[in-house]
Amino acid sequence: PSFRSVGDSLKDRFDGASRVMMPNTEIEAPVQRNDAAAHRVPRRDRYKFQLRPHNPDHKTPGFKDLVYLESSPGFCEKNPRLGIPGTHGRACNDTSIGVDGSNLMCCGRGYRSETMFVV
Repeated sequence: PSFRSVGDSLKDRFDGASRVMMPNTEIEAPVQRNDAAAHRVPRRDRYKFQLRPHNPDHKTPGFKDLVYLESSPGFCEKNPRLGIPGTHGRACNDTSIGVDGSNLMCCGRGYRSETMFVV
């Protein structure tokens, strides 16, 4: 497949990712054996836990669904503990609606314009 089709597929999965939670039961590791493959547990049944949707109104994620356990931290505000510098003082393009615009790059916090004349 082309790089573009792989990227589009990953983006679709990312956009549809589901937040899940782990059950409170203890997770048992699969039994390790030295036998032949006849005793192998199928891959989908290898672990004795089931991911459940964080929101009970959502469906249980499927085999190929992209899932996450925690939301990512916000990057707009400074968080030294996580090494997030925040967006204060960042240069943004006030006329752009793209990734360099003030809505995305500066978290919609507005901007200060400066006009410089170079002689």
